[in-house]
Amino acid sequence: MSEESANTSALPRRTLLRLGAAGGAAAALAAAQTWAAPLLAQRGLLSPDGAFAATSTALSDGLFYIEQFPTSPLIISPFNDPLPILKALAPVPKSVYSAWPNPPGPGPGQQNSLRNARHQVWPSQVGYPDPIVYKIDLLLRTHAFTTSQVLPIDVHGRPAVSFDAKRKTYPAGTKRTLPPSAIYGFNGGFPGARINAEYGKPVLVRFENHLAENPLNLDRQDFGAPDLAFLTHLHNGHTAPESDGNPHYSMIAGPKHRGYLPGMFVDNLYLNYPSGGDDREKQSFYWFHDHAMDHTGANVYKGMVGVYPLYDPKNGIDIGDERRGLRLPGVRTNNPDGSFDVKYDIPLAFFDCRLDDGVTTHQDFHDGLGEYPAAKNPATHPEWWGKTFYKHFPNHGFVGDIFTVNGTAFPVLEVKRRKYRLRFLDCSVARIYEFKLMTSTKGPKSSASLGYNGDELQGQYRIEDGQQCMQFTQITADGGLLPFPLTRNSCELWPAKRREVIVDFTKYQDGTPTTKGDVIYLTNVMKMPDGRMWSKSSRFSPDPKYKVPVLKIVIGDTAPDDSQIPKATFPLRPLPPLPSNWQSMLDNRMIFEVQRGSAGGEIEWLINGKPFDPNHALASLKNPAGRTPLAQQKKGSFNLWELRNGGGGWVHPVHLHQEEHRTVMRNGKDVTRTPDPGHPDDSSKEDTAALDPGESVIVYRGFRDFTGPYVGHCHNLAHEDHAMMFSWEITP
Repeated sequence: MSEESANTSALPRRTLLRLGAAGGAAAALAAAQTWAAPLLAQRGLLSPDGAFAATSTALSDGLFYIEQFPTSPLIISPFNDPLPILKALAPVPKSVYSAWPNPPGPGPGQQNSLRNARHQVWPSQVGYPDPIVYKIDLLLRTHAFTTSQVLPIDVHGRPAVSFDAKRKTYPAGTKRTLPPSAIYGFNGGFPGARINAEYGKPVLVRFENHLAENPLNLDRQDFGAPDLAFLTHLHNGHTAPESDGNPHYSMIAGPKHRGYLPGMFVDNLYLNYPSGGDDREKQSFYWFHDHAMDHTGANVYKGMVGVYPLYDPKNGIDIGDERRGLRLPGVRTNNPDGSFDVKYDIPLAFFDCRLDDGVTTHQDFHDGLGEYPAAKNPATHPEWWGKTFYKHFPNHGFVGDIFTVNGTAFPVLEVKRRKYRLRFLDCSVARIYEFKLMTSTKGPKSSASLGYNGDELQGQYRIEDGQQCMQFTQITADGGLLPFPLTRNSCELWPAKRREVIVDFTKYQDGTPTTKGDVIYLTNVMKMPDGRMWSKSSRFSPDPKYKVPVLKIVIGDTAPDDSQIPKATFPLRPLPPLPSNWQSMLDNRMIFEVQRGSAGGEIEWLINGKPFDPNHALASLKNPAGRTPLAQQKKGSFNLWELRNGGGGWVHPVHLHQEEHRTVMRNGKDVTRTPDPGHPDDSSKEDTAALDPGESVIVYRGFRDFTGPYVGHCHNLAHEDHAMMFSWEITP
C-alpha cells in the first residue's frame, strides 16, 4: 500500500467519504461521460440510473483507496491431497443431554445460556417428535490448505523472499512448507460439521462459544469478530427468529449484541418442517455459517462453515436410497450412533482464499476503529507469511487466488464408474464460479509458467487445452428439487447458492465409455479478477484460455448402481402454485434497492439509501400505488417483493431469510413460463436472487408459521458487513 493511501485512510471514515463526494464528483462525472456506451452497457452501467452509477464507481475508484493484495505462494504439487468428505455428525444421546446443567427444552429460558428466550414453536406443536440433539463447539484451531510444498512468488509470478513466524527471511527460490492458518471452526474444522437431516425429524443444535480459549497459543491475526462473538445462521432454514441466527433478532433480543459471546451457548431449533406444511416447499441442501453483525465475512472466511443435507423420507422420495423414490444416486448406511451416511452423495464447498506474502501492508477502516490493536496496523506482517490474509473493507471486493474444495486446495476425488450426486455450495466471500467437466491432454500448468501475472495468476493453474467432456444433470436449486431436471454444459454458482447435479462417470457426453484411470477436471471458467463481477464467462465474452482446474476426478473401478438420471420431462417436485392474479399485486409490492453509497452516503453499502438498522424494519421505496410501506408482513400472508441492483457495475446476490421465493419477473419481463436464458434457475424456488448489474427481479414469497424479526442482505459478505442489509418482520 502506498504512502498516499496510508495517509488518506488515516482520516475518519465519514470525513473521507464526505471529502470524496464533494471534491471528486465533478471529475468523476467527467470521467464517466467519456466512457463509450457499449462499454457501459457491457459492464451494467447503463441501468436506469446509469450516469449516476458510472459516476459513483469512478468516484470511489479514484479517491478512496489504492489497494494492494498479496500473491499467494504457488502450490508446487497440486492434485495429490484426497478430497475431504465429511462424515455425518453423531447426535448426543438423550441420557447425556438430559443431564446437562441447562438441558434443551420448550420452557421459558431454555433457548440460550442467558435464560431470556424460549422456542417459539416446539416440534410437538406441528405433530413432530422431540428433536434430535447435536452439540457443536466454536473453537480456535489450525487448518492446512495443502500438504504440498510451495514456492513464494510475487505479482509477476517470479520467485520471492519469504518469512517465518520469527520474521526470519528466506531467499527467493526457497521451497517452503506452509504454516497452518488459525481458524474459528465448528468443532474446530473447516468445513466444520455435517448434519444429515430428514423432514419430519427436528434437529436442535447447541452451539457453544469457546473462542476465547487458545490452547495452542495461536496468533489470531487481524480478522474475525474482535469480541469473539458468533451467530449461527442455517441458510435458508424455515426457522423461527430466535434460531435463525440473524442480527435483527440478536440485537433486540437474546444476547442483545451482534452475537453470542465466549462462554455463552444457544440452542438453535431446526424443525425440518416445510413452509405451511406444504410438501412442495421442501428443500434438500442447507448450509450453516456465521452471521455476526459487521463481521459475517470475517468469521465465515475464518472458517465458520458447515453443511446440512436434508432428505425427504415421505414415500421414500429422496431418502438417500437409490432403490426408492426418485432413485437419485446414494447408498444409505444407518450408523449405530443414530446418524446416517450416504455414499455417492457428496457436498462440495467451494472457497477462495489468499495467503499472506509478508510484504503487503495490512490496513483498512477496521484498523482505524481500533478493533485489532495487537496487529499495530498499518503494518506488514512477515510473521504471518503463508497464513490467510483478509481485508474487511476492500473497494473492489475481496476475492482469493487459491481455490479450495472442502477446505483443500487442488484435491483429488477417486470415483467409481457409476453415477454420483454432487452438492455444490459457494461459501466464498464474493467469488462467483462457473464449472465445467473437462479433460486435458497436457494437464495442469501453473499460470506463472505460462507467462501470466497479476490478476491472471488467480487459480494458480490452468488447463488451456481443456475440453468439455461431460454434462451435468441439475436436479435442485436453492429451494430444493426442481420441477424438472435441467441438462447443463456449465453451472454458475453465486455466493451462498447451492446446486445439486448428477454426473454419470461411466461414459463421456459423446457416448464413449470411461476407463479406469481416466482423469476429469472440475474446472472454473469464470474469470473474476475482483469482487465486483466477472470479466469473462460463458455468458459474457468467454476467455478460451481461462480454464482453472479446481478438483481432479479419477475414474476407478465399476461399482453397482441402482440410481437413475431423471429424464428432462420427469417431474421431480411440483412448484407451489402462483395465484392466478399475481399481476394484480404488482402495484402494492415492496421495493428494495441495493446501491453503493460512495456518492455522498455516510456508509459505503446501502439499501433504499439507508444503512442497516438492526432495531427497525426498513421502509419500501415508493411503489406504483404511491405507498412506502414498512417491511412488515402479516403471518400467513403472501406478497411480491422487488429487488433492484442500483448499478455501479457490481453484481449482488441478495438473500432473503425465512422462506424461499419464486421469481416472477426479471427486468420487467414475465419469467414464470420462459426463464431468462442467463438465469434458468428462475423457474425454480430460490433463497438468493442473482442480480447482474442494473437488473431487477420481482419475487413471490410467503410469510408462514412464525412471527418476529428477520433480515435480507447482499451475500457478498463485504457488502453485508458494511450495511447492505435490511430488517423486516412477520407480525401476528
